[in-house]
Amino acid sequence: MRASAVTLPGDPPGGRRAAAVWGVGVAVYFVAVIFRTSLGVAGLDAADRFDVNASALSTFSILQLLVYAGMQIPVGLMVDRLGTKKVLTIGVVLFTVGQLGFALSPSYGTALASRVLLGCGDAMTFISVLRLGARWFPARRGPLIGQVAALFGMAGNLVSTIVVARMLHGVGWTATFAGSAAAGLVVLVPLVLFLKDHPEGHAPPPARHAGAAFVRKQIARSWREPGTRLGLWVHFTTQFPAMVFLLLWGMPFLVEAQGLSRETAGELLTLVVLSNMVVGLVYGQIIARHHEARVPLALGTVGATALLWATTLAYPGDHAPMWLLITLCTVLGSCGPASMIGFDFARPANPPERQGTASGIVNMGGFVASMTTLLAVGVLLDMTGDDYRIAFSSVFVLEAAGITQILRLRARTVRRERERLVASRVEAVHVPV
Repeated sequence: MRASAVTLPGDPPGGRRAAAVWGVGVAVYFVAVIFRTSLGVAGLDAADRFDVNASALSTFSILQLLVYAGMQIPVGLMVDRLGTKKVLTIGVVLFTVGQLGFALSPSYGTALASRVLLGCGDAMTFISVLRLGARWFPARRGPLIGQVAALFGMAGNLVSTIVVARMLHGVGWTATFAGSAAAGLVVLVPLVLFLKDHPEGHAPPPARHAGAAFVRKQIARSWREPGTRLGLWVHFTTQFPAMVFLLLWGMPFLVEAQGLSRETAGELLTLVVLSNMVVGLVYGQIIARHHEARVPLALGTVGATALLWATTLAYPGDHAPMWLLITLCTVLGSCGPASMIGFDFARPANPPERQGTASGIVNMGGFVASMTTLLAVGVLLDMTGDDYRIAFSSVFVLEAAGITQILRLRARTVRRERERLVASRVEAVHVPV
């Protein structure tokens, strides 16, 4: 099915102006990801600074992701009602205050509160950027625009694994996190001055309803679409292995379980990010041309990830060889691009006035899975005396659950998409000239 080749009536034109405006939103998302993932390279330092065990350390990321996941539907509704600019502005203020508070926190409790603020602000960025792209670029560009946005997010992750890590061990905790918070102010200025919700002549129709009834109707109609539910489960199943690895447990696993130095472990985390950026461009091009490749790409990514995790955890001996760790990190880099496929199921299933809500539902998937796995790994490490093989085996349970749902929903989703494609072509034929 080559639905991506269809140009819909009323599509925005794209162009340089669209790229410039969208770039402002992407810059905000870039900074949000730096703040979100900065704990991933500071996990061991945080444990020492606040004198906490593995379960308490995982609470930082779990609470941040709990807030992020819990806010996805409210944020989607906010974007649909208030527009991108207002939501992004609120987000920048919140995640900047959160990062600064984390830098200055004297105790574990205040540090947790700061990560909650950061999670609130972070939650408002990606859905807004997706909505911005949908408003400024033609629908056929949707898959590629989404993957490029995610690519810039991974560039933010790259800054964390390289720049923030070096700053942390060079100038210390407070200077590193307080200094990085200044990036929030840097992106706030062009956001306020230059970002526009949509090009002229492409304003969305005004919402006719408000209040609780409108909210329930938006959520219910989005959820009834099998494409929305399939998108959620694709995101759930594909994103979390790399997220858990980069956000918190990758560095401890490589240093404590595999006996690597922090420098070598940091290089492997960087490899995950670089692989993500390359694979994202490839996946975006493939899906833009061949929508039928979406499910095979998603399932293939899950299968490859499970195989490499199983091989690494079951490898005889105390440590897996470097070639296997390199292969694992390279394959983990495909998880982020595969998770973006979820949005490519929800996008054609929902009209423009529900795009924010539907994207919020999809985006919950991977973060709920990540939050669950972060907690499971921390608890299992404490219960087993830091046995990473047992702790990381929890990955397979969530992957099995997600695959079951993907296989259940895929046929229904494809059938509905074909029906919509036929209807849109009939409508285009009968539009008066």
